[in-house]
This record gives sequence, structure tokens and C-alpha cells, in this order.
Amino acid sequence: MSHNHEHHHPAPTSFSRAFAIGIALNTVFVAVEAYYGWQINSLALLADAGHNLSDVAGLLLAWGAALAARLQPDARHTYGWRRASILAAFANAVLLLVAMGSLAWEALGRLNSPEATQGWTLITVATIGIVINSVTALLFLRGREHDLNVRGAFLHMAADALVSLGVVIGGVLYLWQGWAWLDPVISLGIAAVIVAGSWGLLRQSLHLLFDGVPEGINLPAVHTWLAARPGVARVDDLHVWAMSTTQVALTAHLVMPAGHPGDDFLHEASEALHEHFGIDHATLQITRAPLMAACHVFHEERGS
Repeated sequence: MSHNHEHHHPAPTSFSRAFAIGIALNTVFVAVEAYYGWQINSLALLADAGHNLSDVAGLLLAWGAALAARLQPDARHTYGWRRASILAAFANAVLLLVAMGSLAWEALGRLNSPEATQGWTLITVATIGIVINSVTALLFLRGREHDLNVRGAFLHMAADALVSLGVVIGGVLYLWQGWAWLDPVISLGIAAVIVAGSWGLLRQSLHLLFDGVPEGINLPAVHTWLAARPGVARVDDLHVWAMSTTQVALTAHLVMPAGHPGDDFLHEASEALHEHFGIDHATLQITRAPLMAACHVFHEERGS
């Protein structure tokens, strides 16, 4: 029996500077927003300040996970702490949904008893919020497609920019028409849009936490590709899962009756799995005869 353990770990892009800038900007803005919200008795600004504070916590969580994922494996954690990035993405999705739930609750309460406020102060502070949150979101823009953890940070900041935009629109219309009820209505609409966008992040991160096959990887295609390698009679015990929000692992048992084909076969297979399927960490086990029953998943598919 032979075993190959290939590592292909391209250096992940570091977003530490983006996290540090985003946390600093948003912490200052939370203090400004809370101060002026208290000064003008604006529930909208106070509620948004609380929401932004939860986003600062989300950024800290995501940054901590990104740093943990860079820690080297040891005898107790042989994969290192890469999965922390998946956990952070899940926690960020939960935080975002909870924050939007709180915002919706506050908006419903204000619909029943709209309160007057100082429109220009509201508009000015919220406009600053749009700028800060948009700049922070742009810091994570290029990494959102490839890293679920970074995508969570991006969604948090983009959501904040939308909330601040809603506050500005509400302030302008309040000055124009005196419609105090419009602010909570806009807040409810924004909350609905953000919840819809955050649901995918929650679903994907939860899927990866339970070792689901990462999106974008066609497991039957991987099985077919391995089974088509020269000398392979059968593929058993095929598993593909996410080690982190950016790295994918695979294990498989290849039945090759003619015997071990040599290290070049294993090296080329691992390189091809990385190139064609984005699998960074492939472990292939080779024997002449089957060691176990046929793979249950693919056995059912062939029998159906």
C-alpha cells in the first residue's frame, strides 16, 4: 500500500492592513455617531451606531480568524487553525442577521411612534458613514470572490453603507416633507435586502462547517477524472472538504491491480487536481485490491 501527501498552499493574500484600517475607521465613526445621536435624540443614529459596533466586532473576529489560519500546524493541530476562517464567516453571517433583526425591530417600533429629529445633523453624520463604510468595503472587494471570510467582512461594510444611505434619504425627505415615518420604512427595506444577501453567506459557511463539498467543485467529475487515470480500476472512499475558506482537501483510495505506478503518477495527479479542480491538499492511497466496499455515494448513482 502506498500513500501520497501533496501540499499545494499558495501564500494567501494578507488583508491585515485592510482589517486594521477598517476597524480604526469604524471605531471612530461609532463614537461620532453615538455622540450626535445622543445630542439630537435620534434613535436612527443610535441604532445605527449599535449596528456599526457589531460590525467592528465582526471585523475583529474575521481578522483574528485570518491570523489564526496562518499559524503553522503542530502535533496537536495537524491542519493548523485554518478552519477558524470558516467559523468566522459563519459568526459574521449570524452577527449580520442579528443586527438586521435588531434594526427591523427598532424600525417597527418607530413606525408606531415616529419622532422628530434634526435633519441636517442626521444627513451629515450618515453621509460620513457612507464614505467610511464604502472605503472599508472597497478594501475587501478583491478578496470577496475567493475567501468566504473576507466576503463576510465585505458584506458587513457594504451593508453599513446601505444603511447609512437609507438614513440620508430619510433625512432629506424629512426636511422636504416632514415625513418622520419614512426613515423606519426605508430601514425595513434595507434590512430585507441585506438579510437576503447574507443568507447565502450563512448557508455556505454552515455547509463548510459540516465538511460539505465546497461550491464550485463537482464531486462526480472529480471521481470520474480519478477513475479515468491509467491503471485505476476503482476509486473508493473519496472525500472533498474545505480546510479553510480558501483551501480544499481531498482523500481517495485508488485500486490499481498492476501495482504502484510510481511517485510521478502521484505527483502529476496532485498537480492536475489542483489545476483542474482547485484542490490544494490531495492525499491518494493506492492498493492492488479493494480494502472496503464500493463508495456508497457513487455506487448509488450507478445503480439508479
